[in-house]
Amino acid sequence: MRVTVIGIPVRDQQTALEFYTEKLGFIKKRDIPLEGGNRWLTVVSPEAQDGPEILLEPAPIHFEPSKVFQDALMDAGIPYTQFDVDDVQEEYDRLISLGVEFSVKPTAMGPVKIAVFNDTCGNNIQIVETL
Repeated sequence: MRVTVIGIPVRDQQTALEFYTEKLGFIKKRDIPLEGGNRWLTVVSPEAQDGPEILLEPAPIHFEPSKVFQDALMDAGIPYTQFDVDDVQEEYDRLISLGVEFSVKPTAMGPVKIAVFNDTCGNNIQIVETL
């Protein structure tokens, strides 16, 4: 068994695509039109283009429980998911310069350093560096 696709709920797929590619640096992998104006829209890490894909899933638009769950996580400040980085401070500085808003600045927590940002699509995302 292996992970090939992981979904992240987004309020607007186009906004999510722009954020995840232009700010975070992911690369668009698949963009397949579906019914109702939706898309099978995935991005991948430039370092692992054949690795796991992130599906920018329009679930909150079509499935109210998904929206409720996403809102509850956001309101509680809980990250929806996390991405590993080599240097949290360096990534934080880069993303701040691009206008990304952080709710948690780089913080050492035992064997890791973390920071949490708003992905503009309804999610807190945590970045993590193993120390």
